[in-house]
Amino acid sequence: MDVRRWLLIVLCVFTAVVQAQDVPGKVMLASEEWSDYTNKDGTGLAWDVLRQVFEPAGINLQTRSVPYTRSVGLAQRGEVDGWVGSYRNEAEGVLYPHWNFDSDHIYALGLASIPTPTVATLGNYRLAWVRGYKYEEYLPNVRRFNQVERRDGILAMLLHGRADFYIDALAEAKYVLSQADDPSKFTLTPIAELPLYIGFADNERGRGLMAVFDQRMAALVKSGELKPIFERWKQPYPF
Repeated sequence: MDVRRWLLIVLCVFTAVVQAQDVPGKVMLASEEWSDYTNKDGTGLAWDVLRQVFEPAGINLQTRSVPYTRSVGLAQRGEVDGWVGSYRNEAEGVLYPHWNFDSDHIYALGLASIPTPTVATLGNYRLAWVRGYKYEEYLPNVRRFNQVERRDGILAMLLHGRADFYIDALAEAKYVLSQADDPSKFTLTPIAELPLYIGFADNERGRGLMAVFDQRMAALVKSGELKPIFERWKQPYPF
């Protein structure tokens, strides 16, 4: 066998071994528990999408359900490989991939008697959202807002005039509205579409997993393989 050809084969085998070692056999992702999106039992749209991204590449998806701000801290400290549902550049000390895996459909929930808000007029209103979501960094003209610890009590806050609109992703806003005795008193208004990312831990594992994520997302979007997952969960396809 030609020496150069033999050396090339050895180099290819060595590269493959190194690459295999660089990519872990599992990925641990943390997320707040969002109904039908990141359920605690590992079901939901986001988990199904991310399972399709990682598992065909030989990386087993493991999930951890914690409050949102804690999921961010776990990723920043490298105690998990990443957290799910970040807006781009939302936090420091983590790595952001090129590809998002979904988009957040942001809505304003308010009394039907109040004029319909737009992105341009949001600054005229008193707003509220769950602590840690930092919508003030992604929505223009926002000046007056309160952050709440939980979604309990949102409807009472709106009914008693302590806030004009509650800002949240559509699924969560619908859940809050479903608790109303008379839903006709309220309206839901679309405000923005914000891409959703994994914030990967800034370490060797995180860099390897992020590279796999971007490669797989590019292939899956090109092939359209993710569309059936969004259709199954009755959610808009974001790509």
